[in-house]
Amino acid sequence: MGLGISIYPEHSKKEEILNYIKKAGSLGFKKIFTCLLSVDSKEKDDIKALFKEVCSLAHSFNMEVIVDVSPSVFENLDISYDNLRFFKEIGADTIRLDETFDGLKESLMTYNKEGLKIELNGSFGNRYIDLVMSFNPNLKKVTTCHNFYPQKLSGLSLNHFNKCNEQIKKYGLNIAGFISSKQENTFGPWPVYDGLCTLEMHRNLDISAQARHLFATRMIDDVIIGNCYASDKELELLASLDEGILTFDIEFEGELSQIERQILYYDDIHIVRGNMSEYTARSTQPRLKFSKDSIPARNTRDLKRGDIIILNDNYPKYKGELQIVLQDMENDGKKNVVGKIPQTEIFLLEYLTCWKPFKFIEY
Repeated sequence: MGLGISIYPEHSKKEEILNYIKKAGSLGFKKIFTCLLSVDSKEKDDIKALFKEVCSLAHSFNMEVIVDVSPSVFENLDISYDNLRFFKEIGADTIRLDETFDGLKESLMTYNKEGLKIELNGSFGNRYIDLVMSFNPNLKKVTTCHNFYPQKLSGLSLNHFNKCNEQIKKYGLNIAGFISSKQENTFGPWPVYDGLCTLEMHRNLDISAQARHLFATRMIDDVIIGNCYASDKELELLASLDEGILTFDIEFEGELSQIERQILYYDDIHIVRGNMSEYTARSTQPRLKFSKDSIPARNTRDLKRGDIIILNDNYPKYKGELQIVLQDMENDGKKNVVGKIPQTEIFLLEYLTCWKPFKFIEY
C-alpha cells in the first residue's frame, strides 16, 4: 500500500509545488497524481519544462508520477497511442486513461517501448476492465485507479465501489482511490472546491477517517489526496497510520486510569477473538497481562453500539478484557465505558471481523 498527493501545475506556483513534493516525499509518500486534461498544444513546450523539473524532484524521493490523460489530450498534444515518447520525456512513470479507447489500444499501450505503466479507470463498473484484459495486455504494466468527484453528491456509492473493486481484483490488479483534504481553498484541475474524493460518503469526513476506511476495505492499494494543498498536519497524520490494521478514532468518557490506558493501547494492537459474538468484538489478551491489577468500576452506564469497554474488578476471571460494543444492551456493572467510536466512523464496525487486528489512534 502507498500514499499519494496530487498537483495541478496550471493552477499553482512552481515553488509551492516543489515544496509540497518535498514535504510529502520526506514523509514517505510514494505517488504523485497530476493532470493534463485541460492543456492544449500551445503549452506543450512549457509543460515539458515544468514537468521535467517536477518529475526529477519526485524521483529523488522515489515517488511515482502518474499523469491523467484522455483521447482528447492525445489529440491536443499530437500524441499517438503507439508512440508515448512525450510522456517519457516529461518524466512520467504512469499514464492514467481517464476515458476509454477501444480495449485493444489500451492493451497495446502496455507494450510501449518507453516502459510506462498504463492505468485504467477503475470506476466504470461496466466490464471495461474485462474488455481490456481480453486483449492480453502486459499485466506487469497494468494498474487501475478510481475517479474523483468534485461535484457534491456525485461520488461513488459504496456498493458500486465494492462491485468495481471485485471486478478488478479477480485479475490481481493494483487499485488506487482518492480522498480529500479538508483544508480551505483546496483545488483540483477545475475551479470547484467541494473536495475530490472517490466515495461520496467521504466528502464530509476528516482525511484520516477517509484513508482508514479505504485501507479497511483491503481492496485499495494506494490512497491519493485528490485536492491540494493538504496541510502539513494532514500529511503527517496520514503518514503515521498503519495501513494494514483497522484503526478507530476514539472519544473518551472521563479520565482513563493508567491501567485502562495501557489496556486501550495494548502492545499497539488488539485482535478480535475468533469465536465472535453478535454483541461485542472481544480482545482477550490484555486480561492475561493485567490479571493482577485492580480495575475499579466506573462509568458503568448502559451500552451503545460503538462503545469501547474494559471489564472491571466485578468480573474477576475476565477483568482487563477490552471489547467494542456491536449492539445496544444493559450494563451489569462489570464493564467500564472508557470511550466510544465517533458517530461518523460507526460504519467502520462493519470491517471488525473474526481475528481482525485493530487499534485506536493514540492521543
